[in-house]
Amino acid sequence: MLRLAIETSSRLPHGLMEPLSERELEVLKLIAEGLSNQEIGERLFLVLSSVKGYNQNIFGKLQVKRSTEAVGRARELGLL
Repeated sequence: MLRLAIETSSRLPHGLMEPLSERELEVLKLIAEGLSNQEIGERLFLVLSSVKGYNQNIFGKLQVKRSTEAVGRARELGLL
């Protein structure tokens, strides 16, 4: 179990404790394109509350408080 945790953490970008899911990466890319939460929901067929939930997960994993910080941090980590 510990070996799996070490192997998983070694594949994560430096400073990222938990990887972003594929869906979170999709949402993050659309945030980076400048889409609003409503537009992201329409593009991905999600209700607004789901988009906001993904945003909170992304912000938590990237340890940021707003979209612009998330995009900057993701770029630093090579996620975008």
